[in-house]
Formats: sequence, structure tokens, C-alpha cells
Amino acid sequence: MNMANITLGGGCFWCTEAVFQSLRGVVSVESGYCNGLKPARTSYEQVCRGDTGFNEVVQISYDRDVISLRQLLEIFFNIHDPTSLNRQGNDTGTQYRSGIYYIDKADQVTATQFISEVTSRGDYERNIVTEVLTLSHYWPAEDYHQNYFINNPGQGYCTFVVAPKVRKVSQHYSEWLKA
Repeated sequence: MNMANITLGGGCFWCTEAVFQSLRGVVSVESGYCNGLKPARTSYEQVCRGDTGFNEVVQISYDRDVISLRQLLEIFFNIHDPTSLNRQGNDTGTQYRSGIYYIDKADQVTATQFISEVTSRGDYERNIVTEVLTLSHYWPAEDYHQNYFINNPGQGYCTFVVAPKVRKVSQHYSEWLKA
């Protein structure tokens, strides 16, 4: 395996986790928090206050021989609104900002090139506000947030917000779904 990691913030981590867990080449997805103002461990309750600077994210471990970062970014940009500042749907606050957080500088280049390409193609009517930053102060989310959609498919938010994103990916990216 040719393993790599990327951390993505696209609103509530339950949505992004569920989508990326369904993709071939994705080995693991962990919900967490990153890029807060202080390096101290944080909690869901603290992050929800909106004053910690932490973003709800998913850390994705994937096999580059099966799926590329560009392919992951294409799916990521299709399941959330990269032009919405500090908001995804009804979820508002800096903890829901669009972000790509990298460790490897090559991933920074790939992400900025990808954003430049979709911008020059005119894929979006508004400016892309997705931040591309070095990953810092990452903490895994509490256990009850992990595998949330798998464990709670009938929960209201899962039914009305997460499930439609999962369906969208299965309709538009069926070739990338796990068997």
C-alpha cells in the first residue's frame, strides 16, 4: 500500500466521515478537530461554542495506488459548498469552515492547483473560501462521533443531512464505491 493522509473540513464531520468511508482506497476515516487557537485538547462542547478556532474535520488515510488526492478533492468539493464562509447548510460557525489541512507540502500544491483549476473553469459562481493550511493541533473527536452515520442511520440529522450526501456520492461516483 502507498499510504497517505489528508484532513478535510467540510461542515459537520458526520457527513464527510460517512461519504469518505464508502470509497475504495480509503482505509480509515477519523472524525476530529484541528487548527485551533491553542494546542490544548478540546471537546465537542468547547468547539461548538465557536471561540476555540478548531474546525470539525475528518482525517482520511488512503492508498494512493487506488485513489488519488485529486479524486478525493473532487468528491469533497461536490459534497459541500466551498464558497460558503463558516457555514454548511444550517450549521454555522467557524467550526464548520471549509478546509484542506496537509502534512506533506506536495498535498498543499495539489490542493491549491485543484482550487485554481475549478476557479478558472468557472465551476462556482462565488469565490472559493476553502482554506489550505498546514495541519496543526489535531485531536480525535469523542468516541460517540466516530462512525456516527453507520451507528445512527435513523437519527434525524443523519436521515435528512448525511444520507442525501451519501446518496449523491453513490449516484455520481459509483465507480469509487467499495464493493
